[in-house]
Amino acid sequence: MKPKVTMIAWNQNDNYVVTAVNNHLLKVWNSCTGQLLHDLVGHADEVFVLETHPFDSRIMLSAGHDGNIFIWDITKGTKTKHYFNMIEGQGHGAVFDCKFSPDGQHFACTDSHGHLLIFGLGCSRPYEKIPDQMFFHTDYRPLIRDSNNYVLDEQTQQAPHLMPPPFLVDVDGNPHPTRYQRLVPGRENCADEHLIPQLGYVATSDGEVVEQVIGQQTVDQDEQGMEPSILDGMIRQLQLEQDQRTGADQESASNAPQNGEGTPRRG
Repeated sequence: MKPKVTMIAWNQNDNYVVTAVNNHLLKVWNSCTGQLLHDLVGHADEVFVLETHPFDSRIMLSAGHDGNIFIWDITKGTKTKHYFNMIEGQGHGAVFDCKFSPDGQHFACTDSHGHLLIFGLGCSRPYEKIPDQMFFHTDYRPLIRDSNNYVLDEQTQQAPHLMPPPFLVDVDGNPHPTRYQRLVPGRENCADEHLIPQLGYVATSDGEVVEQVIGQQTVDQDEQGMEPSILDGMIRQLQLEQDQRTGADQESASNAPQNGEGTPRRG
């Protein structure tokens, strides 16, 4: 097999270069002379993550598809710490990305199973406040393409980046309490009634009917004990879009010259 470089990284002071090779070795080079200094052995699959420590020039982190995360002392060519990302009942999880915190005391990794792994010094009590399972309710919603080949959300017919901020749910799609919903960017200052998701039954493209978060309850509906209506929500949305278009048309008309001379200003 012809060796190929899969990743490359300089250390903090640029004195060393570390390369990951597809034969699962990490090689440490002198960046000035090009001399090979160390072969770092430990990975059992290809490595696509090399992350240097923010201020300690000796430290380099590596992680790969074999689920291994290593902390290396590249000046000595030795292994300092090792973690294997084993998931109970599912085997190991490939590690896709890692980053150090600015103070160098913590680093975080993401794996192929959607887990966020946080490593560091001290206790983990601050993180115990967060639920174990946190997903956006839109994570696995089907997408379609319109006549212009643009991607749309199948349920709302909107471009995904124009949709409202999603709700946080567990792995079964059950919404988390409102105090967690405020962690979503765009929902930090929402009133409590806007943080209560509305659940409904939606048919998927395979014909299976599943329960999904489809909107948010209003205070009036909650007080009256009424069943939230999907149709009412769609009508309100269409009316809002029509009002916005009408307002834009009136604004452009008011900006046009009254005597017909000149060029109309842009709205």
